[in-house]
Order: sequence, then C-alpha cells, then structure tokens
Amino acid sequence: MAWDVIEGKWKQFRGKAQEEWGKLTDDDLDVINGNRDQLEGKIQEHYGKTKDEAREAVNSWSTRVSAM
Repeated sequence: MAWDVIEGKWKQFRGKAQEEWGKLTDDDLDVINGNRDQLEGKIQEHYGKTKDEAREAVNSWSTRVSAM
C-alpha cells in the first residue's frame, strides 16, 4: 500500500498503529498525523530502536494493514 493512502486515512489507521505500538499516546498519534517520518521517530523514541529498525517495523506494519 502506498503510504499516501495511510496518510490520507490516518484517522482510520491510527487505532491500528496504537494496537501495534501500545506505547504511542493519543498525543503522539495527533503529532504523527499520518507522517511516516514522525511515526518512525516516535517508535525510535518509545522503543529504543535504531532508525533502520523503526523503518522496517513501519514497512512490516503497513504491509499487514494494507492486506486487511
């Protein structure tokens, strides 16, 4: 799925993001607002992942949610 679809429908996908990364707060999700870089940054911040690990986690997640 192209990220622009997730970005455009962020209100629908934010719940799925919070299910995946429970440490993300509602405030975090408001700041992210569908921005992939912001999501990766918040994952790095909350989970202590490297930039590459966060990018891979987002890639994996976006593939799974697009299949639903």
